[in-house]
Amino acid sequence: MDNKEKNAMAILLPFLIISDIFIFAFKGVKFFFFDIFRYIFNKTSKEVDSAYQKTKQRLEQEKLAERKRIEQVKKQKKQEKYNNLWFVKKQNKKLEVMRQNLLVNLQNEGSVRSDVPRVFQYKARNKEGKIETGTINGFSKLDVNTFLIQEGYIVYDIKTSKTIDFFYGESSAFAVKMSNKDLLFWLTQLSTYIKSGITLTEAVKILNNQMQKKKKYRKYFKSIVYELTMGEPFSKALEKQGTMFPPLLINMIRAAEATGELEATLSDMSNYYEELEKTRKQMISAITYPTIIMIFALGVVTFILLYVIPEFVKIYEKSAAEITGLTLFIINLSDFLKKNILVMVLVLILVIGIICLCYKKIKAFRKNLQYFLMHLPLIGDIIIYNELTIFTKTFSSLLANNVFITDSMTILSKITNNEIYKEVMNSTIDNIVKGDKISTSFKDHWAIPDVAYYMIVTGESTGRLADMMKKVSDYYAEMHRSLVNNLKAFIEPVLIAFLALVVGVIILAVIIPMFGLMSSIE
Repeated sequence: MDNKEKNAMAILLPFLIISDIFIFAFKGVKFFFFDIFRYIFNKTSKEVDSAYQKTKQRLEQEKLAERKRIEQVKKQKKQEKYNNLWFVKKQNKKLEVMRQNLLVNLQNEGSVRSDVPRVFQYKARNKEGKIETGTINGFSKLDVNTFLIQEGYIVYDIKTSKTIDFFYGESSAFAVKMSNKDLLFWLTQLSTYIKSGITLTEAVKILNNQMQKKKKYRKYFKSIVYELTMGEPFSKALEKQGTMFPPLLINMIRAAEATGELEATLSDMSNYYEELEKTRKQMISAITYPTIIMIFALGVVTFILLYVIPEFVKIYEKSAAEITGLTLFIINLSDFLKKNILVMVLVLILVIGIICLCYKKIKAFRKNLQYFLMHLPLIGDIIIYNELTIFTKTFSSLLANNVFITDSMTILSKITNNEIYKEVMNSTIDNIVKGDKISTSFKDHWAIPDVAYYMIVTGESTGRLADMMKKVSDYYAEMHRSLVNNLKAFIEPVLIAFLALVVGVIILAVIIPMFGLMSSIE
């Protein structure tokens, strides 16, 4: 830097310093006269607004509390007014007598525990003040009474008898089985609650409240809570509910209790039943559409034969037309239907009922019918793919949860209603007892496709049978889905063509005599 530049900087430097002093002084004046007042105003406004919101919220809470108090007082007055009615007083007096008798009974034979659980019918007032009658499994009246009191009930009567056991016991004809849809919801919610840290007993109680509309399940959920309260394992509590829960779920939970993986098992079973529900819906979808088309076709044809053909017959009789061949056959068929339609409907219902009854009760009939259906083109493949999907999916889950092979086969034979595959399961158990491989029973069996057999063999040889079963399940699930879609696409034009053909034949039969009349007129 030369001397001129140095002299210039020396001259400018004081001016720069003075200008900075004025700038900072102005900022200080601005802050003192403007910014500080704005800061104080904003802070005061914020505090005032916060105080206003708190006051408003407090007043709203007080109003809500006052409204609830008024409603509670009205409810109490209404209840008191209701309780003062003569028949209510009589009922309450009767209930109090029952309660006193129950207390006396609980001190004597009511405290005696049985070796096996029995069904007890109770009458109690719930938390809402309503009288509730229900059933619960237990070992003694005292245990049931203690449990109900802990649940907030005022208990008036507890009784048991052979009649109650017959109607409400595990082997009762009125026993309930939880649907896949409800079971899926129950497992999903239960898994979520347990993962969030809620105890198993409390989680089941919450689910009981959530599913209040499902009255048919209520007594079973209460029974589960009772068993858990009495110290029974979860799997044992589910097992005591009879047919309510599937054997597969009970055994999977039993294995999970031994390994300490209940949360993961509940989540896995939730996914399993979700996939099972999808497969079931696919089967229903495949059956529903052709069934509707067939019913519609039969309805149209029946209507034509019963109501349309007789009108043409009147025309033929008036014109003395010659009726022969196809037309005569259609007219005779119409007359036969008019005279015997009611008998035919009753016979059809009776035959379907007998077939359904025999299918459920007679093993040989069920096996032969399944054998016949499984050898039909296309229909047979759908049944086989569906059974293989369920079998391999279930087997994979059992193996992944360390359930014994013999127990797995027993469970698998229970989850299917197909006698062909039950025989395969039983044969597999016999081979395992002999020391043979699992795949031996599947070799060269007509109901087991080669792809499934070789994949099972590969799983055995590599020691990854569970993973291979999962792959087989995914493969045949996709095959089943594709086949169902193809069937729906194939059936639609076939049924429409069939309907058109039948209606066309009837119309042709009606028109033929018309041609004869026209030629005679000419």
